[in-house]
Amino acid sequence: MKPAHLITIAIIFICTTIAWWLLGGIITQRTAHVGYQTGDDVSGRWGPQLLQKHPAARYTSSSGSTMLLQPAKSDVKVKLGYQPVKMGLLWHRTYSVKFEGAYTFTNTTAITQTLNVGFDLPAGKTLLDKIRFTLGEGASARRSVAAPQDGMISDNVQLAPGESIPVSVSYECRGMNFWGYTFADASRIRDFNLAMNTDFTDVNFPVSSPTDRKPTEKGMELIWKYEDAISAPGISLEMPRELNAGPVAAQISFYAPLSLLLFFVVIIITATSRGVSLHPVNYFFLAAGFFAFPLLFSYMLDVVPVHLSFVIAAASSLLLVCGYLRAAAGGFIFRVAVVAQTAYMVLFSYSFFFKGLTGLTLTVGGIVTLGVLMALTAKVDWSQKLGAVSPRLA
Repeated sequence: MKPAHLITIAIIFICTTIAWWLLGGIITQRTAHVGYQTGDDVSGRWGPQLLQKHPAARYTSSSGSTMLLQPAKSDVKVKLGYQPVKMGLLWHRTYSVKFEGAYTFTNTTAITQTLNVGFDLPAGKTLLDKIRFTLGEGASARRSVAAPQDGMISDNVQLAPGESIPVSVSYECRGMNFWGYTFADASRIRDFNLAMNTDFTDVNFPVSSPTDRKPTEKGMELIWKYEDAISAPGISLEMPRELNAGPVAAQISFYAPLSLLLFFVVIIITATSRGVSLHPVNYFFLAAGFFAFPLLFSYMLDVVPVHLSFVIAAASSLLLVCGYLRAAAGGFIFRVAVVAQTAYMVLFSYSFFFKGLTGLTLTVGGIVTLGVLMALTAKVDWSQKLGAVSPRLA
């Protein structure tokens, strides 16, 4: 191949790369615009990220200062139901939660105290349904009808020294992204147990891992248990990660030049070793066929499911590129092109659907390519194909 042809092919590759990066920027902008438009809408309809605070009671000491009293025992049950919502190119990780908390407060002082038992409700604009706040149990149970003030529902109860009272709280609501439970800084938490049931198995814990977990028929049962802990870490669970088509399409477009570069290398070396003459115009049409894949994929996502869009776009590009090479260069180059494009474009692009596989896919693909090219060209006389690199010695 003439050096001028190689320079022209390099210019074609650079121009195609610029076009891909521009396309990736457009997709990223579209995705960000849709996310900005729909994020507040979904949060307003479903609710924000929910964070439940550990309750506490307050009383006034003999010196007149306000003292904080933590529950002597806590038994919390949480049931999470994952219900993602798709809007535009993005999935929003929405869920429903059923919360039940049973707490026991004990007057640890030597005199009778009036405790103000307060329970912070999740902050933000969220609909709390079926809310119950009950003090005592059995015949002496009293359901509080106090209205929440400043995001807290509270009521007073008088306890003799050493006397205890059970307090139960329950509600249902909806949120998005994650659910959390937090403790006051440096507080001492005794006899705490939280059992969480999910209807999904893809769980992630940003703060602390559960002390026990086991699968259930529909999801997972997760247990956090603190017997006597100081500065207990909060509890948080992220909703499962959804495959968002917009970011995937942008990544495919940004990294597409790597696929084309490897494909060009394979075709150039194979064609040269076989004595097949391909003009730079042929490589222009090959680059255009490659460019058709992310272009078609990104604009089909608005109307077609992501996996079907990928299959249609990949098949169209394969038909364009490999069909053209079959007509222009013959059967052997065609067969090499089918394998190369499937590996470099289809499989490499599909690796973006799975977190953490892209780098491994690229590494394995590069090593396999090197091995195949070495095997195909081991007996090629490159001096004859490309000319002697240096003058022969007499």
